[in-house]
Amino acid sequence: MSGFLIFMVIPLIASIWISLHNWPLYGDPEFVGAGNYLKLLSGQDPVFYRVMLNTAIFAIGYTAVNLIVSTGIAVWLHSLPDWGPFFRILFFIPVVTPMVANALVWRVLLVDEGVINGALGAVGIQGPDWLGDPFWAMTSLILMSLWQGMGYNIVVLAAGLNNINPAVMEAAKIDGTTAWSRFWKVTFPMLSPSLFFASVMTVIGAFKVFTQPFMLTKGGPGDSTNTLVLHLYRSGFSYDALGMASSLAWVLFVLVMLLTALQFVGQKKWVNYDS
Repeated sequence: MSGFLIFMVIPLIASIWISLHNWPLYGDPEFVGAGNYLKLLSGQDPVFYRVMLNTAIFAIGYTAVNLIVSTGIAVWLHSLPDWGPFFRILFFIPVVTPMVANALVWRVLLVDEGVINGALGAVGIQGPDWLGDPFWAMTSLILMSLWQGMGYNIVVLAAGLNNINPAVMEAAKIDGTTAWSRFWKVTFPMLSPSLFFASVMTVIGAFKVFTQPFMLTKGGPGDSTNTLVLHLYRSGFSYDALGMASSLAWVLFVLVMLLTALQFVGQKKWVNYDS
């Protein structure tokens, strides 16, 4: 109980208190009440709504691609009883590799004269400006994040697939259903609890994205890949505004809580908990 109080409750209260001040990194704080929140919502922070849009674009793109790809790979590996566990370990390795190390590797791959454009050039294809073009920069963040994070969802979904009664699948095969029909009518409903859990965790992780834009693009070009947590970091440690940084942290917290609540409400329409 004392640990929860020291490491959770007190820091939360302190964060709220700091968000109500103009609090420089070095200097005396000035109480402004809800002033920091009003600056954000009124547009006085010139990049707030841009970083919110960037974060939403990243979260939607990353979550959709991650769930689709990880589901497909998990189902494929489930059909390989001998090699499935080995490949699941391979896909999970990037999850436990430090994000900074992964980002450095991807930066080497994606620079103009990097490995990817070099390989494309070898076959006569002009590679895009992965980190200098707004569209491709956001695409690069999604691809790198997918490589880093999909292994977790593959393991979660593999566990869900292992809980499906094989007799149900055999009965569906005997009925003459196609593989596609079996997926939508049998596998997907029985896998939906695992998919729901994976979707909640993926959305939360997507809105906390920081290392990828910080290491790959620095939020650029312009502010095209500047995200909410990156803006929070810069507000506190580059712009000397701890109060604004704390306000951004609470905006992020409320946003994630609302999205999670919506997901729990929406699960009633598609998640099947019947065995």
